Amino acid sequence: MPNFSGVIAPVLTPFGEDGSADADRFVEHCHWLLEQGCTGLAPFGTTSEGNSLGIDERMELLEEIIDADIEPEILMPGTGTPSLADTIVLTKHAVEIGCGGVLVLPPYYYKAPSEEGLYRYFSEMIEGVDEDDLKVYLYHIPPVAQVGFSLSLIGRLIKAFPSVVVGLKDSSGDWSNTAAILDAYPKFEVFPGSEVFLLDGLRKGAAGCISATCNVAAGPIRKVFDNWTTPEADDLQAGISAVRKTIQSYPMIPALKAIMAHFRDDPEWAKLRPPFTELPSAEAEKLITELKSKYNFHLDFDDEEDED
Repeated sequence: MPNFSGVIAPVLTPFGEDGSADADRFVEHCHWLLEQGCTGLAPFGTTSEGNSLGIDERMELLEEIIDADIEPEILMPGTGTPSLADTIVLTKHAVEIGCGGVLVLPPYYYKAPSEEGLYRYFSEMIEGVDEDDLKVYLYHIPPVAQVGFSLSLIGRLIKAFPSVVVGLKDSSGDWSNTAAILDAYPKFEVFPGSEVFLLDGLRKGAAGCISATCNVAAGPIRKVFDNWTTPEADDLQAGISAVRKTIQSYPMIPALKAIMAHFRDDPEWAKLRPPFTELPSAEAEKLITELKSKYNFHLDFDDEEDED
């Protein structure tokens, strides 16, 4: 059985008026994502603006989620930093509070590191954490990090740490790369970083997807995951791909936050931490109009309001 599977959201991080992470909104969003059909949560990745958050902020927010009765086993926080020491601290903390896995970027500041250098980084990280329950998911996102995981490096890490290095998120945007990993390591838990590749991935043995747009489209994405062997699978996939491509035609994180701000009727949700800036109001209005007119797109938070 895989440690993780299904539809995993890299959770958006809301910020308050003073620019600090808003724990209440964050926890509320995590609960809502699970209600929408997410099978797991991956806070502090790219979509979470994770690398704009301090180490203490990440650890405190992670504890807030668990204190709010979200099972730690379904959490896959991002813990990778350019600093080996910081990565060990974040990873050890996540394991000690019971997280089911960690999503680890390669050390991305120094470009074009050797395979041996990356291998040593991950080896020393795993040995430094020194926890039997550690489950590492490699985070391959070369369009952003400019440092990634070759097939041979993945293989070396699996061979050296077979019970620890158990999966990978492929945000390369290159289906041929995802397919090559699935072919080479069929027991590896591989997650495309976009639901555009969800159905193709499942048909080839992927475990699901970890996608930014799960923040606003988890229900339809989950429907593809649940029905991928049925005759309607291709039509369902076409629907989620169309929505994804519309959203990603705008700056992704500002666009997702603009969508949340609109449907929650909460302008604070549009806030980002520098260097990101909010989607201009005209662009946000254009995006919302396009989603509504083309796909009858809507997010419903009425139940939460009723509970309040």
